[in-house]
Amino acid sequence: MGFEISVNPTILEATAFAVLHLQTIDCSLARLVRKRYPDLVVKILVIEDHQLIRDMLIMVCRQVVPKSSVIGGGSVQEGIALCSREKPDLIFLDLVLPDGDSLDFLSEITAGSPRAKVIVLTSHADEFTVHRAIHANVHGFVDKTDQPMEVFQEAIITVMNGQQYFSSVAQRLKAALQADPEAFSKLLTDREQELLRLFGDGLTNEEIAKQLGLISGTVKSHRRNIMAKLNLHTTPELIRYAVDKGFSHLKKSARVVG
Repeated sequence: MGFEISVNPTILEATAFAVLHLQTIDCSLARLVRKRYPDLVVKILVIEDHQLIRDMLIMVCRQVVPKSSVIGGGSVQEGIALCSREKPDLIFLDLVLPDGDSLDFLSEITAGSPRAKVIVLTSHADEFTVHRAIHANVHGFVDKTDQPMEVFQEAIITVMNGQQYFSSVAQRLKAALQADPEAFSKLLTDREQELLRLFGDGLTNEEIAKQLGLISGTVKSHRRNIMAKLNLHTTPELIRYAVDKGFSHLKKSARVVG
């Protein structure tokens, strides 16, 4: 049974997610793993800021791998500290945390346990998020929207067996990017993609220049080049593209600037 989590899940939504899914944890897949690998010991770290979802994932991990040691944290900085201290073998990592975008800090998080396998969790299943996850060399990608419990179990088992795991939505987005000759990943440089994130947030050239330590003219030139490559003609079109592709999660009601 699935349950949809919004981009910013409330405590009530998180409660419903946990209640609807916990009853399905002890499925045949988990029993098979326990039978086939009765002595498997894995140290797992769950970094997720919504406590009920974090507790649910911890319970799933303990059901799939009964002898696992599972701990949880709720922020980037807590994740960095726990990873350094506990040296986990597997990390569940929510992409949007209170103190930052965890992919921006992935190297810092895994520095304390460089051999750890990472499964990212997100409510933003979009092309740019999938693209970033692929290039960050994560081992798994699970979108938290409308997923049955078996998906989390399959992700754990697949990654523990040395393979990559992408949930169905992520697989479709990955395939779409590979098939599209005009995908942003084929047209824009890494620097241009970084700037598109800021353009998509509606920042002016001057604001971006100050943030990145550039001159306004350089930012303006990048904006013009990006729009030409993407065949966009106005700032609203640029922002709409950035939001649609996942570079920005700016609400439609937010300001649009030139």
